[in-house]
Amino acid sequence: MKIATWNVNSIKVRLPNLLAWLKDADPDVVCLQELKCVDDAFPRSQVEDAGYNVETHGQKTYNGVAILSKSPLEDVTRGLPGMEGDEQARYLEGLVPAGDQMLRIASIYLPNGNPAPGPKYEYKLDWMDKLRAHAETLLAYEEPLALTGDYNVIPTPDDVHDAAAWADDALFRPDTLKAFRSIANLGLTDAFRACHTTPHRYSFWDYQAGAWQKDNGIRIDHLMLSAHAADRLVSCDIDKYVRDWEKPSDHVPVWAELDFG
Repeated sequence: MKIATWNVNSIKVRLPNLLAWLKDADPDVVCLQELKCVDDAFPRSQVEDAGYNVETHGQKTYNGVAILSKSPLEDVTRGLPGMEGDEQARYLEGLVPAGDQMLRIASIYLPNGNPAPGPKYEYKLDWMDKLRAHAETLLAYEEPLALTGDYNVIPTPDDVHDAAAWADDALFRPDTLKAFRSIANLGLTDAFRACHTTPHRYSFWDYQAGAWQKDNGIRIDHLMLSAHAADRLVSCDIDKYVRDWEKPSDHVPVWAELDFG
């Protein structure tokens, strides 16, 4: 079973790239972030024609998450539990068939948090705290779980081209890393790092200052797996080549293969 996450940075602009990548990569489940559209504006028919069921949690102009699945999704949750009343569409969760089991998967668009310190950074940390609490609840189900998405967190200096340049950024501040570790330490495995120890592999390159051409990137898109999912992890990689396509997102897909027998 192949699962993936991709911040498309506007589904309207990136639809041709998404459809091309779906045909090329043939994932079973894809979590999308930063749709930048309301639910009714999502290009549902084109994605369904590509062979996918669609669930969305959209928002006008900003944010927005989706899950595309070859099988219908069940038990869909829109919005992060504990963040009731939050108008920002950043969390979507559902169950998908995985062999003779079910995989619970979430599409996460964690707040950026800049400028930090400040209200946006406090919102980021609060959101991460609520995510940790919900992850703890989900892990108690003892089922295969994948919390995937754009975490806006650079986990280690090995995941950034220049750690010193990012030291004060909300994506790399000590409180951010502490909050991320508190989530991971519940018993979640970073699928990419479980498969690759090579440093400086990235999933995001800014549009500015020739970041892509210089490979000045960061790794902020993560597939975090519960033990019941990590035990089935076969491979994980980053489809870097997509960043070189016409009108690319500044993020690229990250995917993992899980063996459910």
